[in-house]
Amino acid sequence: GKWEREINFSVIGQYVDYLVKEQGVKNIFVNGTTGEGLSLSISERRRVAEEWVTKGRNKLDQVVIHVGALSLKESQELAQHAAEIGADGIAVIAPFFLKPWNKDVLINFLKEVAAAAPALPFYYYHIPALTGVKIRAEEVLDGIQEKIPTFQGLKFSDTDLLDFGQCVDQNRQRQFAFLFGVDEQLLSALVMGATGAVGSTYNYLGKKTNQMLEAFERKDFSSALNHQFCIQRFINFVVKLGFGVSQTKAIMTLVSGIPMGPPRLPLQKASREFTDNAEAKLRSLDFLSFNDLKDGNLEACS
Repeated sequence: GKWEREINFSVIGQYVDYLVKEQGVKNIFVNGTTGEGLSLSISERRRVAEEWVTKGRNKLDQVVIHVGALSLKESQELAQHAAEIGADGIAVIAPFFLKPWNKDVLINFLKEVAAAAPALPFYYYHIPALTGVKIRAEEVLDGIQEKIPTFQGLKFSDTDLLDFGQCVDQNRQRQFAFLFGVDEQLLSALVMGATGAVGSTYNYLGKKTNQMLEAFERKDFSSALNHQFCIQRFINFVVKLGFGVSQTKAIMTLVSGIPMGPPRLPLQKASREFTDNAEAKLRSLDFLSFNDLKDGNLEACS
């Protein structure tokens, strides 16, 4: 029905508490890919941002708002709004319909958005598979602070570890955040110098990922690898079934018990078959707390 097309603001408070208490996740990237930010109207994006900032106050460490849009003016409006509501930072993807074809044009676009919120840390969100903008992140970062003084780092959602490694290597003297966005490859990125991660699976695998991060911090690499393989077993399984934003919502509803609702068109709701298969896999990997499972079915990860 029509209500399914409206945002359910009333669950955001519970959602914050769940992430903090159950998953140990205290930083939020709002209105990005998973949140279908680009499928929302500008007024919806503003309201969602406000709700996360308000409900997250004194509970979350950082709330970063994605303000990227095809229209520079809309992007600037969202950036200014993020500053007004007290967000901790803004992020922007490359415009993806009429595209910037070289680094200088892209940086000029980013600079204009950043200037609308001169007091907020600015992050570039590199996601070439979805934007079709293939300008290497390492090129974008070259000299970026001279042009965008608020530049604070990037969210890198691509599998190219040469590009990612050079982002880190060429900017070592700067205090940038290098946030990796391909959850199933996070351990490789940590070895390459990632300082953090932003991803959809941390909604429900945050605790498992935190265990991997802790193992990495204490230089227990074989334990970190076991955790990464465990996460990969799940992601590999769902990727074969067809895994995207709709499926992420279905899994999060299942694991958290908080109704995430269906996606908005052009996406379609995950199938019952997908959800049943994903649930069985989560149980066998011991990612679902209620264990009414016979030990025979367990392929639990160490």
